[in-house]
Amino acid sequence: MKKLTALILVPAMLLGLAACGAAESFAFTRENFPRLDGSTATAPLAQAAAAVLLGESEDSVADLIDFSRTTQSYRELMAGNADVLIAAEPNSVVYDEMEAAGFEIEMQPLAMDALVFMVNADNPVDSLTADELRGIYSGEITNWSEVGGLDEPIAAFQRNAESGSQVLMEKLVMGDTPMTAPPEGYMIASMGDLIDAVKTYDNSSASIGYTVYYYAHDMQMADGLKLLAVDGVAADAGSIGAQEYPFLNPYYAAISAAEGEDSPARILYDWLLGPEGQKLVSLEGYVPVSEAAE
Repeated sequence: MKKLTALILVPAMLLGLAACGAAESFAFTRENFPRLDGSTATAPLAQAAAAVLLGESEDSVADLIDFSRTTQSYRELMAGNADVLIAAEPNSVVYDEMEAAGFEIEMQPLAMDALVFMVNADNPVDSLTADELRGIYSGEITNWSEVGGLDEPIAAFQRNAESGSQVLMEKLVMGDTPMTAPPEGYMIASMGDLIDAVKTYDNSSASIGYTVYYYAHDMQMADGLKLLAVDGVAADAGSIGAQEYPFLNPYYAAISAAEGEDSPARILYDWLLGPEGQKLVSLEGYVPVSEAAE
């Protein structure tokens, strides 16, 4: 694997990541830096990587990070409009599209995250089972009193079909159980809007929604909310790193399998998966796959 050297003009805690010596070096510039795309929740990681490898501040590389969200990012890679993805797994439709197009992808887990459920902090329910969550989102459980809460209807918010968290919800939680169609206004386009919808719903504690742990916790978007334990396991970095929490979600680095060994895209891909990239994953508040494996 090729490693990278660069002059780093970023905060001190990131300084050592690209300053390691290497037998072979590659100088990233704005002109040759791979086009990045991926999931909303991984955009901060991509921005940090660009800052480290270009020797700029994170603010100055913000113009390089314009993620089109999970499912669409894989389509951009197929279409040749992106070079490297940092993304959650897409829905099965995208794999079918790749096969139909004869497109071969190379992807490896880069970091661990989890699908987490949030309610208003005033909701007396602190934990739900996986079966109860399926019951809520299939429409079989409609009142909080059925799961140990107050006697009030459950307002269950969902994400749109192509979002990464919706893909995870259907894959990790629902399985073969169909999700009930959400009432009008209960399907939310962005993670930030969903968090706000759960927090502000009708001035009550009746709402529930889901997102990924990194976005809810590390970006501090969940003030006034709380994360539910699932099957008695708290949704926190410790349970995710120990792979005890039930709804785990790897983020992947992905490139076209046709990328040459010396291409900037493959060099960046290898760096992200290597020790320096994994150190950056940890510094940015994600759980690196190397730590999860240990």
